[in-house]
Order: sequence, then C-alpha cells, then structure tokens
Amino acid sequence: MTKPTLSIIIVNWNTSKHLKWCLHYVYTRTKGIDFEVFVVDNASRDSSVKMVKENFPNAKLIRNKSNVGFAKANNQAIRQAQGKYILLLNPDTKITEQALVKMVEFMTKNDKVGILGCKLLNPDGTLQPSCRKYPSLFSQVIILLKLHNLFPNLKAIRDYYMLDWLHDEIRKVNQVMGACFLVRRQVFDQIGLLDEKYFIWFEEVDFCRRAHAAGWDTYFTPDAEVIHEKGAGFNQVLSPKKQTWFNQSLLRYFRQHESFLAYLILLSFYPTSMLLTVIASLSRKLIKKRKEF
Repeated sequence: MTKPTLSIIIVNWNTSKHLKWCLHYVYTRTKGIDFEVFVVDNASRDSSVKMVKENFPNAKLIRNKSNVGFAKANNQAIRQAQGKYILLLNPDTKITEQALVKMVEFMTKNDKVGILGCKLLNPDGTLQPSCRKYPSLFSQVIILLKLHNLFPNLKAIRDYYMLDWLHDEIRKVNQVMGACFLVRRQVFDQIGLLDEKYFIWFEEVDFCRRAHAAGWDTYFTPDAEVIHEKGAGFNQVLSPKKQTWFNQSLLRYFRQHESFLAYLILLSFYPTSMLLTVIASLSRKLIKKRKEF
C-alpha cells in the first residue's frame, strides 16, 4: 500500500461546528496529493465525535477519555501517521484552495526546511500575524503584567510579534504559529515528538528551537493562505485557568532554553500575573452583569 504524502492531524476539544467546516475544506480543497486525516478528540462534551463518524468516515478518529493537552494529543496521531510531511492543524481553520498542496510543494523544493508556516487570515480577510521571534525576558514580563494590552506599540512587543513585517514574502523565521504547522517527518525522527510537559502554549516554540539546534530551518510562505478563527477552543476556558497553562508553559520554556536567572525572574512574576488575571476576569463579569440590567 502506498504511503500518503501528507498526514493531517487535528486536535479537537468541543468545537464540533468549527471542526465540521475544517474537515470539509480539507477534503474539498486538497487535490493532487495523497493524504490521510487524523482527528484526536480530547474528551469533547459536544457532538464532535458523532459528527466526525457520520460525516467524515475516512478520518481516523482517536478518542481520549480526558483532555490530555495539545502536545500529547498530537503525538498520539504522529506516532500513527504515515506521511512524508505531517501537518498540525487547528479545528478553527478553513483551508483556501490548494493551500496544503502549495505548502507540500514548498517543502519538496527546499529540503533544508524542516518546519513551514503559511499566511493566516482573520475571518474578515485581514492579516493575522503568525510568526514570532523567540521569547525574550523583557517581552514576556510585559505580557505577564498585561502591559501589552495597554501599550501595544512597545518596541519589545512589536519585535516579538513581528508586527512591523507585512508577512508578504518568503522568509526564514524563528517560529510559526501552531494553527497550521507543517513538519518534515525527518525532523520528528531526529529530534523526537512534541514535549508533552507543555499542556498548551510554547510547545511549537520549543519544537522550532530544538529543530533549529539540529540544523533545520523554519520558514514562512505567503503563497498558501488559511483562515483562522483564533481561540475557538480556548474561549471556553476561564481566564485564570488559561493563565495557569500559559505561565506553566512559559516557565518550562525558559527553564529549558534560557538562563536560570531569567527563569527565576519570570517565576517571581507568576503570582502577580494570576492576581491581575483574576481581577480582569471579575471585572468582565461585573461589566456583563451591568449590561444585563
């Protein structure tokens, strides 16, 4: 039996409606290459599993009894995947015509590229910046203190999110967003799978950094476009819980890749970031209640 060129892995958690459209576009807008699709469901409480079984019987469904996180769920499918290229794709995405084929063609022509990201668009068609530099201590302190919301034009923030780049050219970058994350199988074979100690956030940053250390390049191409409704799954989680996941992943990343002093500095800001998150969450609830009256 011929192995597929591309393995597409979608980790889902309670996003049945988004997942249905995502799979529809994958199957109708990917022509000319052999591909397989995995859906890894992290114990969804909605109709996701039933929907996949009824509408996309060719998709290989992996059902988890609990939410095991993004990295571990992807690894479950990566271990079974047969493709030369493996795509990690969010369920809140919609593929434009032949976007995945264009990405595979790019990888085929550039054998030193281990990881590839594409142009992400918001649902209204505007650009969604999807490349970042490696996290710096200063930029992450600003984010932990929520100052990036008040001062979005701070140089450290603009540099980190690469906001002054139009994402209009092929470019070697530090990291690309995990919403549409194409990886050459050889990279997994060489450096291993995603680090499962990251529940969510920073696992793709860690992977890009490990790949770079092993001699692989990460690139961005604007020629393939994918619409991304950012945060569909995580909007279901209360802010304090999201902040906890973020903080834990950020601290692990700095412990692995930066100095111990930088790690300790970030650790010292952990309580403050949680307090600010709780205050912000309570404020949103109060504002919502007032609007209801």
